[in-house]
Amino acid sequence: MAIPIRNTVFDKIKEANRLTDVELAKSLVKDGYVIAEDRFNKILLDLEILGLITVSWITKDERRIEVVVVEKQVDKIQEQVKETMESDYEASFPGVDK
Repeated sequence: MAIPIRNTVFDKIKEANRLTDVELAKSLVKDGYVIAEDRFNKILLDLEILGLITVSWITKDERRIEVVVVEKQVDKIQEQVKETMESDYEASFPGVDK
């Protein structure tokens, strides 16, 4: 089963973390993926709509493509409960010292 070209494009972007559309197109051609410009733009638009990348204009003819980093929010109460449960579990073994 073939991997969709959208996944390949996203893997290239994720590998570089930040690059231009020109660099991405050259990298894809180097790996043997020749994509028409309208298809290339559609793939970038799809990835941006999915919230995986951001695309911004650098110059009139060049765009910057970056991976979107989603930071996981830590719930402080859940973290405290987890620590308490771990310490209670460790304390449940009598005679074992740290």
